[in-house]
Amino acid sequence: MLRTKLKTLKIARLLIITLMLFPLYLAYKLNVATGTVPTFITASSDSGRTENIDEELVKTLQGFHNGNKTVNGIKLHYVEGGKGEPLFLLPGWPETWYEYRKVMPELAKYYHVYSIDIRGMGSSDKPTTGYDKKTMASDIYALMNELGYKNIYIAGHDIGSTVAYAFAANYPHATKKLAMLDISHPDDNMLKIPLVAPPGSYDVSNPARAKFPWWWAFNNVPNLPEQLLQGKNLDIAYNWAYDYLSYDKPALNPQEKAIYIAAYAKPDALRAANDWFRAFRQDIDDFNTYKKLSVPVLGIYGSTGISDLGPFLKENTMNPKVVELKRTGHWIPEEQPEEIIKQFKEFFR
Repeated sequence: MLRTKLKTLKIARLLIITLMLFPLYLAYKLNVATGTVPTFITASSDSGRTENIDEELVKTLQGFHNGNKTVNGIKLHYVEGGKGEPLFLLPGWPETWYEYRKVMPELAKYYHVYSIDIRGMGSSDKPTTGYDKKTMASDIYALMNELGYKNIYIAGHDIGSTVAYAFAANYPHATKKLAMLDISHPDDNMLKIPLVAPPGSYDVSNPARAKFPWWWAFNNVPNLPEQLLQGKNLDIAYNWAYDYLSYDKPALNPQEKAIYIAAYAKPDALRAANDWFRAFRQDIDDFNTYKKLSVPVLGIYGSTGISDLGPFLKENTMNPKVVELKRTGHWIPEEQPEEIIKQFKEFFR
């Protein structure tokens, strides 16, 4: 009976979130028809809309709550819950803290879990500078200190993975263990990515196709991506990415996609997200000053993702554990939550 009531309550809360997002969906469709930018994208009075959505989303995770801390002159938003040693989870592009929703409740039985909107993401601040991963890692270090910890377990996915690596490289004394999901830190190999995609990269009928990260270069261009993606084109581009980087079927349902798209819809959010990519050149230069990591490292990548994580970790860390997940795309915490829970529990114990 209790399980039935809890399930009913969870469904009710998801319906509330859907109702909150429905006006955003209608605004996008109106924008397609009229060519105008929806008011929720441009109106400064809507600056709290993402926070309001977070308030509803966190209610679907029993025992979790929203938090905010000002560090390095910016506000960082996070969702926390659980007891035990601190485990910081850093999300990636184009998602938010919510990407870890399927693994947070179980991990909270063993750790004090923090899923953090990194600089420029979700309900965190979006300054005009500081998107190199060394600076973003210093945000996480300052947050750790503000929360009263001397060291942490840390895991990251996509852009979050690059920040997590920079954290371990710059603050090894504060890094108990590091887990990286699907993406390595930018290094000189990024400069060798070809301009033309390998054959079959866009063959959607083949779930095992290799993926080609053309948006790494596109998002690097100053100003242009924001102009092209604002309004009606944002949901087209991001929905394409969510589906393209899945394995054999979309890893995210329409409601989940809408949640993420709403978080990136405002011009400052788009600009900030693209600044993560525009900092890659600086990230490469910073990487070339780092020593080989000596902290324990776990690397997990999808068999059909965009990852070079295995070779990267074997070259730049000592005795890493590297796990390839078969029939898995890029969205690992959402495509393979049970495997992530298993691997994290074994590694972070």
